[in-house]
Amino acid sequence: MRNLKRAASMSACTSAVALALAAYALPARAESDNPFVTLAGTWGGSGTARFDDGKTESLRCKGYYTNNGNPHNLGLSIRCANASAKLELRANLVDTNGAVSGNWEERTYNQSGTVTGRATAGRMTLSITGGITGTMTVAISGGSHVVTVASSGPSFKGVHISMSR
Repeated sequence: MRNLKRAASMSACTSAVALALAAYALPARAESDNPFVTLAGTWGGSGTARFDDGKTESLRCKGYYTNNGNPHNLGLSIRCANASAKLELRANLVDTNGAVSGNWEERTYNQSGTVTGRATAGRMTLSITGGITGTMTVAISGGSHVVTVASSGPSFKGVHISMSR
């Protein structure tokens, strides 16, 4: 009986070690696959805002991305302006193995809502819902990135911004 208990105990211990090793060996999403790490920091650039009447306006933009040391969280603040227009987009995003979720707000047009989407090393593709609906893509290449927002808003239809460090 004693040998059976010892064998059962050894088997349970071996199973626990095997399970721990298997979990460790599973491929995890590499930090280099996470665009949040690449985006962290301050960016500057220019863009174009598009309105429902077909009018476009050039903008100067600043982007501030923070992750506070957590590569799976991203706070973003993009501010664009010219003499007659202003856009201030903010979001708090969470990356869970490539699935992105969070919330957003645009302060000039007083709109807010939720964000869902996907993230890879060089791209985020997001859906925005709430006061307005639309999409947001962020395409990252080296020391630059492009942000494109398309909206169903009543007057604001979208923005295309190119930024670099």
